Amino acid sequence: MKKHIVCIASYFKGNEFYEECHERNWRVTLVMGEHLLDEPWSWTSLSEVKTVGANAAPEDYIRAVTNIAGAGKIDRLVGIDEFDVLTAAKAREHLQIEGLSGSYLLRFRDKLRMRNMAHQAQLPCPEYVSAFNSTEINDFLETVPAPWIIKPRTEVNAHGIRKCQTKDEVWQMLNELDGRNTWRDHPSQFLIERFIEGKVFHVDSVVENGKIAVCGVSGYGTAPFKVSHQGGIFTTSILPYKSKERRELEQLNKQLLKAFDYQRGVAHAEFLQCSETGKFYLLEVAARVGGAYIADVLEQASGFNLWREWAKLETATAEKPYRLPKIRQDYAGIVLCLANQEKPDTSPYDAAEIVYRVTKSKHVGLIFHSESRERIDELLAIYTEKIAEDFLAVVPNKERFDD
Repeated sequence: MKKHIVCIASYFKGNEFYEECHERNWRVTLVMGEHLLDEPWSWTSLSEVKTVGANAAPEDYIRAVTNIAGAGKIDRLVGIDEFDVLTAAKAREHLQIEGLSGSYLLRFRDKLRMRNMAHQAQLPCPEYVSAFNSTEINDFLETVPAPWIIKPRTEVNAHGIRKCQTKDEVWQMLNELDGRNTWRDHPSQFLIERFIEGKVFHVDSVVENGKIAVCGVSGYGTAPFKVSHQGGIFTTSILPYKSKERRELEQLNKQLLKAFDYQRGVAHAEFLQCSETGKFYLLEVAARVGGAYIADVLEQASGFNLWREWAKLETATAEKPYRLPKIRQDYAGIVLCLANQEKPDTSPYDAAEIVYRVTKSKHVGLIFHSESRERIDELLAIYTEKIAEDFLAVVPNKERFDD
């Protein structure tokens, strides 16, 4: 009898995950919002699909999963998107299915918990304070130099982050949040942190038995915070394999995942390098595949796909243990932005190194592959300029660049 994996997806993504599970002879059930039914899912990999309302709460997904369990055993249960991670954990706890607990996963979702654990492990973080106590907040603002950012503890990417230059701006923002009279916007749901100018990097890992089996190390062209709030073009590309920055980021990432006691799965960690000092700081880490087609970029450069490796980890058995594919050390990068057209035509873009074109509506995206890091840098510069002239639409802080 086939083993059964149930996946919760509140956003369209993860086709490679479902395909890999199906290829490994698992039965795959997908629980998703009914508004996603028209998306191009990998239907041939799915044994069953259950839907919830477009505005479903976590409890609605848990009820749907519980009903699925009533008809047959569930062996594994995963949350595909960032917002699904805790929902899946709660469903596992409710049904007593093996997997990470909700309280454990808060270290990957709640930025205050994340900061506290990282600080205890002596990982460098920007100075921060919780928004609980007015005296502590005032002491922080008196001793930590401006500017500061106020960020939601459980949102993703740069959504909901406010940058403040003065103490009055901080208190004005906290009072405004308090005045909304909703628990989601209560000041205690936010973190206050020193804003550090610099470049942002990300490390994307496959973890087995508490050890990093493989990871990709990349750098964003423009920090996601700036793209989100000011608009513009998103780029990321693989770092040189023998660079000092790569070695330091790999070590920090190893230290981070060990401190968080992460035993199995995939992780997406972001680090900031201060422009003035060159020091690295932890920004955040998530127990999921990074968005913005990062998995596709890594696959082109290194030969492993984060979605497929995650699926292999989830479906591994004593008879069929997890095995890492052969790894390459090539280079790849992506240029991606919101478009001013429903279906942008990128066919005039004809560089031989273009290996993937994003087909999502109102988006333009190209992935490049080369054995040369210098060629990737050149292509990103050329096509960033071309796309800005031909297609760029600026809608700051509205959409997420998820695949």
